[in-house]
Amino acid sequence: MYAADRAAIAAGTPGLALMENAGRAVADAIRQRYAPCPVVVLAGPGNNGGDGFVAARHLAAWGWPVTVALLGDQAALRGDAAAMAARWTSATVPAEPAALEGAGLVVDALFGAGLSRPLDEAARALVEAITARGLGCVAVDVPSGVEGDTGRVLGAAPRADLTVTFFRRKPAHLLFPGRRLAGEVVVAEIGIPTSVLLELGPLAYANAPALWLPSFPWPGSEDHKYSRGHAVVQGGDAASTGAARLAARAALRAGAGLVTVAAPPSALAIYAAALTAVMVRPADGPTGLAQLLADHRRNAVLVGPGNGVNATTRAAVVTALGMEKACVLDADGLTVFADEPAALFGAIRGPCILTPHEGEFARLFGRGEDLGKLARTRAAARTAQAVVVLKGGDTVIAAPDGRAAINDNAPPWLATAGTGDVLAGFCLGLLAQGMEAFAAAAAAVWLHGEVARLLGPGLIADDLAETLPRVLAGLYRL
Repeated sequence: MYAADRAAIAAGTPGLALMENAGRAVADAIRQRYAPCPVVVLAGPGNNGGDGFVAARHLAAWGWPVTVALLGDQAALRGDAAAMAARWTSATVPAEPAALEGAGLVVDALFGAGLSRPLDEAARALVEAITARGLGCVAVDVPSGVEGDTGRVLGAAPRADLTVTFFRRKPAHLLFPGRRLAGEVVVAEIGIPTSVLLELGPLAYANAPALWLPSFPWPGSEDHKYSRGHAVVQGGDAASTGAARLAARAALRAGAGLVTVAAPPSALAIYAAALTAVMVRPADGPTGLAQLLADHRRNAVLVGPGNGVNATTRAAVVTALGMEKACVLDADGLTVFADEPAALFGAIRGPCILTPHEGEFARLFGRGEDLGKLARTRAAARTAQAVVVLKGGDTVIAAPDGRAAINDNAPPWLATAGTGDVLAGFCLGLLAQGMEAFAAAAAAVWLHGEVARLLGPGLIADDLAETLPRVLAGLYRL
């Protein structure tokens, strides 16, 4: 954002104009959502505070009772922030909890997304007072105390009802806990040209169809089942067949022309009785899997769900990766390498998607929580030389080349058994159709969340693949 501001200024838009537009956008958003009431604007010592002075000026001009509480000395303000403070013709009061007395609404313009250290005692007392008094809060850029790159709370932060940010959302608006604290997020255009994005070359995205729909593998009028790819799912033993069945069905619904479960002989009858459109073939251990994958038409494979944490699963993963097929590794296919992650990473040669939850991720890559979720997923993708999908309410998808997408459409109803197996199946089905691994993973994650959002409370994993056609039909009409 600093670079975007500089580029806009270099292109001819003065910094004062950018700040004026930002503060006016905050005031406009407030006027559209709230009835006039006493407002306290908490203005910080930097440009975020300058935005607050502008918002205060516009609200006051519209007849709202406004108090500006300044953190620090006005004489210490510099640049555009100092100029905007000078345009505020009323007195300011010290930014202390007492300044909140009688407020109907608080505008948090203390610190923006660039904050990188914990709030000091005075600022922390202020944001804690907002929460303690149950005051409505509108944040400028991000709630003060939230780190813009990670969404982490640096000591304390208020829970905003509304956050107004500028030009583009920041990672903190998509990553927890920042996402929860930001409330409704409004992105205001303030005069930074869209062309600036081309100059900056950002590699982080909010996951949405615009990111991957241009490469989505819709079938053509001359396609047939063999041209749409043949996915293979390594099945678990007789006691653990559910995960593979869920994944296989999901791969078929995601568009793979054919899907085969490689079933241990002891479980063959169970798979055959439960599956119809999905084929079942006996495969006795890694040797049997290799024999199935020797057919070049079987071009994508999933290993892990329900396979067990054992030497057989480990050998199946190495076998699948050695065949240089597109691979998805999930669940036990990841955990089985917890004692030797380098052996897994060294075996990856072709397109590969890893889909760990936090526990599986920590076993392979360490926790690295000081980095934040976006940075550690990117680091993991570079280490593994694979696309990594770090699952959660704010799933991050990262590629070895630095591209990353943060997903924000997944509802809490996905917190139920088997939904991760379905996600792995969606990834597999898209890979089988030739979709590039990062795009396939991002598409699968978004589709997974959108189906769950459509189903709502009470969903179970079995529902997801069966509802996917409704979401795909909506995308096809776009």
